[in-house]
Amino acid sequence: MKEEIKFQSYCWSIGTTSYRTDNFNMSIEKQLQLMYQFKNTKENIATPWKNNNELQRKYYEFLRENNFVRGQAARPDKDAREKTSGLRDIGLLDDERNLTPAGLELLAMTEANSFSSNNFLEISQDSYLYLKQLLKTSNKVGQNVVRPFVIFLYVINKLEYLTYDEFTYLLPLCVDKNTTNMIVEAIKKSRNTGHNDYENIILTVLMKMDNYQTALEQLKSGVLTEELICHIGINRKSPKYDKPYYELYSILNKIVFEKENLALELYLATKKLTNSKIGGAWRKYFFNSTARSVIKRNGLNVLHNVPILQAKTQEHFKEEFFKIMHLFKAKATLSDYFDLNRRYFKITDIVLFEDSMVKLDIIPQCYVEMIADHILSIAFSASEELPQNIPLKDIASFFDVDKAMLYHRLGQKLGITISSSDMAHEIINDERYTRFNKLIDEKFDTSTLISLLYHFENRNDEEIRNLVTDNADIPTIFEYILGIIWYIISERKGKVLEYMNLSLEADLLPKTHAGGGEADIVWQYDQTIDYPKHTLLLEATLADGSNQRRMEMEPVSRHLGEYLLAHPNIEAYCIFITTLLNHNVISDFRARKSAFYYNSSGTNCIEGMKILPIQTSELKTLLKFRVKYPQIYHMLDIAYQKDGAPKEWYEANIVKEADKYGAYEISSHNVK
Repeated sequence: MKEEIKFQSYCWSIGTTSYRTDNFNMSIEKQLQLMYQFKNTKENIATPWKNNNELQRKYYEFLRENNFVRGQAARPDKDAREKTSGLRDIGLLDDERNLTPAGLELLAMTEANSFSSNNFLEISQDSYLYLKQLLKTSNKVGQNVVRPFVIFLYVINKLEYLTYDEFTYLLPLCVDKNTTNMIVEAIKKSRNTGHNDYENIILTVLMKMDNYQTALEQLKSGVLTEELICHIGINRKSPKYDKPYYELYSILNKIVFEKENLALELYLATKKLTNSKIGGAWRKYFFNSTARSVIKRNGLNVLHNVPILQAKTQEHFKEEFFKIMHLFKAKATLSDYFDLNRRYFKITDIVLFEDSMVKLDIIPQCYVEMIADHILSIAFSASEELPQNIPLKDIASFFDVDKAMLYHRLGQKLGITISSSDMAHEIINDERYTRFNKLIDEKFDTSTLISLLYHFENRNDEEIRNLVTDNADIPTIFEYILGIIWYIISERKGKVLEYMNLSLEADLLPKTHAGGGEADIVWQYDQTIDYPKHTLLLEATLADGSNQRRMEMEPVSRHLGEYLLAHPNIEAYCIFITTLLNHNVISDFRARKSAFYYNSSGTNCIEGMKILPIQTSELKTLLKFRVKYPQIYHMLDIAYQKDGAPKEWYEANIVKEADKYGAYEISSHNVK
């Protein structure tokens, strides 16, 4: 029996792949709330967490009771550890799962629903806190300590951007200074030659490790058995998971050296690999078609002309097999970490993932350029300040930069002179609108927006998340999409990113917070020849039936009433948008036309409120035929003046009037 070859980690990641979640920001905030409640109950406050399966199981049940998890985990204690380990890793919880000072600060923001920007990087308060935490977060990788996010900043500054392949397969391999610089230079060379060489870079890193070198030598020198294959597989969990490789090796060996027509057998052997992602990689590597009928018919001709099939000696064959085996294992592991690392990096709101590239937003990019010469000095050390909520300069003195110098660098990049923070803010805002308009053009054309409204109507939540984001709940995404639709209807005029009153990530997609809060869209219109200066409150809900009546009738009228009381000299009205209008909700809003609304003390009131309901079915019609706001304002203003029973009023003045635009469009095409 050969001496065991132990698996050694060769890459970093943040959090654990056992815990992936939608609504990532909200999930972190909600779990901090729940953990604070759980650990501060009388029976738990002095109870240790570590090695306490019973307390961990109780926490899992507490999560279930509060609808944070559903179903029943096979091992509740393990599930509880997995759900909290990422928050411990980034310093929001300590080893005993008590909230750290940094965790308590984030909890305070959540409870106060206070996320607006208050820092020189122009990012929200929670994102700024996450940034500071990730700058301190470190991994132990073998004998090395590495701060993943710090390494990312170093590499991104050297290379300006990373492709998704580079981010996925190469960045996490940067675990020491030499490897990091080797990978940076290899990426530069790969880009210059136009040859994507990341697989060879992965193999270079692996084959420098003692355990892989030992394993390859044992494969070359040993008698081939199932036990040896399992031994040199260096499986992280158990050698038994590598048993299917023995059959794969044997079949390939017969194909190469005995020229046996075993193409179908090779295909079937790849199906037996325990990791489906790895099996798929083997099939893609060898087969130009994975249709069984084609493999049966064409035999060995269906195989790509890859190096292992050209091996002339057993030693060469073994080396090629070993490299393929461990390359595909490593790629599967690294690809598993992509989503996890992406989620944690994104919560800083300084990293953009767009157009299949990863890069920094413009102000953070300027900032990192200013501190670039010092970044590596802390990249391979742990921070004792991880649990603390401390200023950037206390993480490392070089993080403290002069704002005027930062704005000067921004101006240099843009070819202008920036003389104040207000001017810098305005320029950054303009850049965000440029990116937002590009996002709409590329991701949210009219047909996609209409499809999304259809998916909201039918609650195809998974499809909505696929089309928009998985870091916001469906009601938040509904408000966001309505904001985009109204921006298009308003001919892309107005401060939509401000009007939407939603939290957005750096890529300008929505995110949901546990704190909730106001989410109404408040649109300001200047006077034109089509309408007076006024404010429009867009209220949205996915509630239907009696829930809609219970949840929306009072808040909608209250929001408009309070706005009118606070702005007595501004004309304002409200459009209520939902997927399925309740007739009694229409009735209530129509009655508000002559109703009085008082302030809380009863000392002031307004008479009459203009609230117009629209169902998404009619909004789809207006969107489809490219009807713009002046026409919609005119249509709704006339409808507001009309009388009639609510159900019939809506049919006659909203549904039929919206449909007329379709008739106009058809008539116009017929004339042509």
